[in-house]
Amino acid sequence: MQIYVFGSLAFDRIMTFPGRFSDHILPDKIHILNVCFVGNGLEERFGGTAGNIAYSLSLLGEKPVIVSTAGHRDFGRYGERFAGYGLRLDGVRLVDEALTASCHITTDLADNQITCFNPGAMGYPCGYDFADADPAQDIAIVAPGNHEDTIALPRRFREMGMRYIFDPGQNITALPGEKLLEAITGSWALISNDYELEMILRATDLSLEQLLTRTGSIITTLGDKGSIIREQNRVTEIPAASVTRVADPTGAGDAFRSGLLKGLAMGRELPEAAKIGACCATWCVAQTGTQEHVFTEDEFWEHYRKNFGPTA
Repeated sequence: MQIYVFGSLAFDRIMTFPGRFSDHILPDKIHILNVCFVGNGLEERFGGTAGNIAYSLSLLGEKPVIVSTAGHRDFGRYGERFAGYGLRLDGVRLVDEALTASCHITTDLADNQITCFNPGAMGYPCGYDFADADPAQDIAIVAPGNHEDTIALPRRFREMGMRYIFDPGQNITALPGEKLLEAITGSWALISNDYELEMILRATDLSLEQLLTRTGSIITTLGDKGSIIREQNRVTEIPAASVTRVADPTGAGDAFRSGLLKGLAMGRELPEAAKIGACCATWCVAQTGTQEHVFTEDEFWEHYRKNFGPTA
């Protein structure tokens, strides 16, 4: 079974400000704000929803097709790294007119953040044709990325008869309610955290029960409280896996999706696949950054057995 991962590819550029933003912002001059913060160092990390999901899948022994867009001028280092993991990049459209999406984050000593996001190449649709896909066997995930593709790809998958998981995430506020509902309708599953689920319900003006008639299942992640899987005839609560260290929760949701997709690729039922996702998330939170965790497959499955017992 081939896994297709649609979403963003981005560089995360992170700085720390050795002070507090509030000490340098004058409330009575907020209407003419003009402030420069000098940060300590600059860290650059690889990110983006498609990149994060594909990365953890590669650690789990999968070679998904990344479907995304990136800048021709600056994607080289990112592409070389992923090629080293054996990941397929033929689904990545390289755009000459723009740089790869980037997120610039500065955090002060009070954990306040100022973030500037440049969508860059993410503003262009991927243009991938899925000519090699086997709709009867393959599965796709539509994670946050180009807005046009977020609507167009679910349509394409429905026409092909291919299973897809819809993961609107940060795109929820950018999509009209009717477009959001269109993409959800016919999906094999809808995945979000509990806050995002509430946003979806408000945007579509549907109850949870009504939304469940539009998709095969609703997967809701709850952070350290685990996740809930709602299907037509059952509700399953999945506990979180144990963690030895929490350094940074950023990217844990994408890692969960990687484990979930790995379980589905193994032919596991959705609840067991979600347990695999829960284990994968723990590796991510133990490191700072969304693609900094490393594990072998043996280490991963030993961690799974300690939390949930032997796999089926």
